[in-house]
Amino acid sequence: MTLDSTTPVVRQQIAAMGCELWEVGVFRAETAGTDASMLLRVWDTDALLRSVPWLQTQNHHGRHIFIRPNGEHNLSMVDDLTADALVAMDREGFHPAAIVETSPSNFQAWLKHPEQLDKQLSTATARALAVRFHGDAGAADWRHFGRLSGFANRKPKYQDVTTGLYPLVRLIEAEGKVYPQADHFLASVRRGVEERRQARQRLRLQTTSFPIGRQRKAIDAFRSDPRYAGDGNRIDLAYAIYALSHGATEAEVAAAIRTRDLSKKGAERRQQDYIERTIRKAGANLLEPSRGR
Repeated sequence: MTLDSTTPVVRQQIAAMGCELWEVGVFRAETAGTDASMLLRVWDTDALLRSVPWLQTQNHHGRHIFIRPNGEHNLSMVDDLTADALVAMDREGFHPAAIVETSPSNFQAWLKHPEQLDKQLSTATARALAVRFHGDAGAADWRHFGRLSGFANRKPKYQDVTTGLYPLVRLIEAEGKVYPQADHFLASVRRGVEERRQARQRLRLQTTSFPIGRQRKAIDAFRSDPRYAGDGNRIDLAYAIYALSHGATEAEVAAAIRTRDLSKKGAERRQQDYIERTIRKAGANLLEPSRGR
């Protein structure tokens, strides 16, 4: 697309999303897994629109262009949706503020809530929406990137072998409205968050008493356990499940995980994301009654 055609599409999408500040990510697939894989910029709307030519250049050189609100916000992004899922969302009162076709017949939907959500509620809401409409639960959290319309999706699998071209990320709708079921749905998610919090608290109260002379195992006991074959991710998760079930706080678990070198996870933010994901998985494991404690 030309500058004259891309800029209006970008303007439409960000107007529908309705935030003051944006994080724009320029993903360089050739450096995936390193700190240099994502160039991050924080821009207001004017700066973002002025930067469209630079983003087009990056996109032309194979980079992917992503966007998300900066900081806490009132949006949820549901990824990997089908056309049938979008019809279901509309029918059930979950009409998105913006719909983006990221590749042929594959969509992302941004839903707008009537209020700003904190990180915990925002993540829980995104996951509930992904489960309800069969989106990608792995991409459901409070700060996941979505694609920015008007740029090409440069994944190799989408390249047309005849023309060499890539599909355009298209803006399908941009009404920018709060979805009709927002108040009712948020109330139900809040109840679920509170119920899980209370369940974790009960579990901690039930398991904080130790026999005299017995202490909670340290993470080093898991690191030396041959069952985990030195796999750091498995060790961290197993320790987190054990420690949380024996009265440790999330802060204590995070501190223990950090006693190993996490630099391979990337920069500090990526390391923190990894720790938070591990603790969430451990908490979810504890709430599943069919699993052992």
